Amino acid sequence: MSASFTEDGGAGKVLIAEETASGRLDAWLAQALGPEFSRSRVKTLIENGDVTLNGKETTEAKRKILPGDRVEIVLPEPEAAQPKPENIPLDVLYEDDDVIVLVKPAGLVVHPGAGNWHGTLVNALLHHCGDSLSGIGGVKRPGIVHRLDKDTSGVMIAAKNDLSHRLLSEQFADHGRTTALERAYHAIVWGQPRPSKGTVNAPLGRSSDRVRRAVTSKDAADARHAVTHYEIVDFYDRRDDGTSVAASVVCRLETGRTHQIRVHMSYIGHP
Repeated sequence: MSASFTEDGGAGKVLIAEETASGRLDAWLAQALGPEFSRSRVKTLIENGDVTLNGKETTEAKRKILPGDRVEIVLPEPEAAQPKPENIPLDVLYEDDDVIVLVKPAGLVVHPGAGNWHGTLVNALLHHCGDSLSGIGGVKRPGIVHRLDKDTSGVMIAAKNDLSHRLLSEQFADHGRTTALERAYHAIVWGQPRPSKGTVNAPLGRSSDRVRRAVTSKDAADARHAVTHYEIVDFYDRRDDGTSVAASVVCRLETGRTHQIRVHMSYIGHP
């Protein structure tokens, strides 16, 4: 890190660029402040006038930093989140200063939106976490890093500060390719998929119903790469010929497309 810094005792920091300092102000400042500050957060602070360079306010994130520059940054109090806290019971599995892990029941919407402005998981988290939430992107809110559909139940994890939000987001975006994160989804499908363990590699795009997804040509303008690995773990109503009315499958995803599991299992004939 090419900076030395001291805190002013309040919500501010003073940083002095060392002899090796170079590059854009936002990039240098993000590195100097540490991983709890994303570059986009730092850029916003600069553009909002919360940073001074050698005693003068600067709103240019691309301004070049020079050895010996004195940078002062004021960290505003996180703004209140727009959704309102609501006392909705939560089934919490684990919680610390950085994350909260809980069971989302079927019927609970994750994010406020059209038709569901209240009674969501975000409203519940704002009430449950209260003052333990620190600013995420400058806003006091739970950091939703993945979603489950309204009618899907399952374990979810949410970040409680900027650093955990960034690290969790990176892991979910990686889909377990290079990190220790693993996700598995359990589903009941009609019939008995054959083979009992396989992979569906089929791109997804919009269907004729714009809110739904469907398997599409890889050359389609909105085609998105999608891969689902499935394995049967149980059968329902086995017949004498070895087939079953339905099967329980575990799905692991290489990609996280909207409605991916539903579309892929329907695509192979087992909705």
